[in-house]
Amino acid sequence: MKKHNFSAGPCILPQEVLQKASEAIINFNNDDLSLIEISHRSKSFVNVMEKARSLALELLDLENKGYKALFLQGGASMEFLMVAYNLLNKKAAYLNTGTWSDKAIKEAKAFGEVIESASSKDKGYSYIPKDFTIPEDADFFHCTSNNTVAGTQIKEFPKTNVPLICDMSSDIFSRQLDFEKFDLIYAGAQKNMGPAGTTLVIIKEEVLGKVERHIPSMLNYQIHIDKDSMFNTPSVFAVYVSMLTLQWLKDLGGISFIEKVNNKKAALLYNEIDRNPLFKGIVAKEDRSIMNATFTLKDSALKEKFDKMWQEAGINGLNGHRSVGGYRASMYNALPLYSVQVLVDVMKELETQLKNS
Repeated sequence: MKKHNFSAGPCILPQEVLQKASEAIINFNNDDLSLIEISHRSKSFVNVMEKARSLALELLDLENKGYKALFLQGGASMEFLMVAYNLLNKKAAYLNTGTWSDKAIKEAKAFGEVIESASSKDKGYSYIPKDFTIPEDADFFHCTSNNTVAGTQIKEFPKTNVPLICDMSSDIFSRQLDFEKFDLIYAGAQKNMGPAGTTLVIIKEEVLGKVERHIPSMLNYQIHIDKDSMFNTPSVFAVYVSMLTLQWLKDLGGISFIEKVNNKKAALLYNEIDRNPLFKGIVAKEDRSIMNATFTLKDSALKEKFDKMWQEAGINGLNGHRSVGGYRASMYNALPLYSVQVLVDVMKELETQLKNS
């Protein structure tokens, strides 16, 4: 029996996607060749890349609106660098809400002045700052929509007249947003879209070409756009599985459908965290992530017993990030509601056993 996979990333993937991907490794398109041994310039793979890019724009409702979709390499960590290289001319504003935005700020400082419009570092990134000011003369404003480590999520994005850049690595395609608000979105595939190895970048092309510096070819968004995301050899397998996952989501009913499922999963778990006297949430309730629920035991002496119980129930990947501790249940798109119910049942059983002991 497959385990209930709450891993924060690489993430759980739909079973039908895994099945199709495994078949393609042996025989892709009935061509008697493996997906991972064909030329990336072959018509078969070019079609995969084109479909993956098209599906991304379609699901985000950004088709024919001046946006381009790219599948690049290097993860979100490379995008921390590329965003600043391509867009930061003099000054940029950043919202610091966790480990990943902190790393993005560090990279940006090499290219110009960086203003931290607000930060939640003072309380261990346990909340999302609100009511802050974004400088009108900033080249862009950068934020991280969902924080996998702490378990917070931006519910309402700030209104600004400067380009809005967002790292959506861990919640892209999970909820409906007005994606036209954003000028550039990037997301490592391994959190909610596919396997590790590729990064989706969505760019409004008009924001490019405004910096004065020379940009190396491999780091230049415009070159990747001009080459249809095929400037260099792409991550063939990761792009293919991402395409399958995006098609799976489209067939289900798209983002509007999966958002309802994700909200049910989050409500089920958070209700138990709040109800059960043995557990407590780590972050501010109004900022809780629907993707990554972080919580802890009120009595650390119960850890060994609880860990044994959830592991015996077939649950995987529940330990919190090493910098936070406790537990983290990552409930990405492909995680079924039933898996969350299994975790909730274990939490209830722990309470029952202690009452009866």
